[in-house]
Amino acid sequence: MSDTDNDKVVLIVDDEEMVLSSISSFLELETSYKVVTFTEPGKALEYVNENSIDLVISDYLMPHMNGIQFLSKMKEVMPQVPRIILTGYADKENAIKAINDVGLFQYIEKPWDNDDILLIIRNGLERKELMKKLDDKISQINAAYSELQGLHKEIVKTFI
Repeated sequence: MSDTDNDKVVLIVDDEEMVLSSISSFLELETSYKVVTFTEPGKALEYVNENSIDLVISDYLMPHMNGIQFLSKMKEVMPQVPRIILTGYADKENAIKAINDVGLFQYIEKPWDNDDILLIIRNGLERKELMKKLDDKISQINAAYSELQGLHKEIVKTFI
């Protein structure tokens, strides 16, 4: 566990309180992540409109909005956040649809293995950090390129 784990927020959405309680209790024992849980996807979306999160786990089958629909909306609001779907149904077709439609990071079947879910979460958070670093480097390169273009124009003006 790294020092930066303290500020990581994991959002879990599942219509079953027992699932939320089980995963959040495990994560609170094994990590220093802040775990935020919701039984209603709509309430979770309200939360992310006003709060930052680092990773989201959603159940697939929920009333009012399924996990793919919810994660699709999450992608619109926070595209950089890794999205994980949790399901009790070994439906590979929906897993492929989710991967393609919402840029799913991982697909976890119930019942899950705690060590596996912890590894998946850590990998997702690490991927998010690496993508942020890559975006920062690309921004730096673009800024340096713009500066070089400006210098090039000044040099050309000097000799024309």
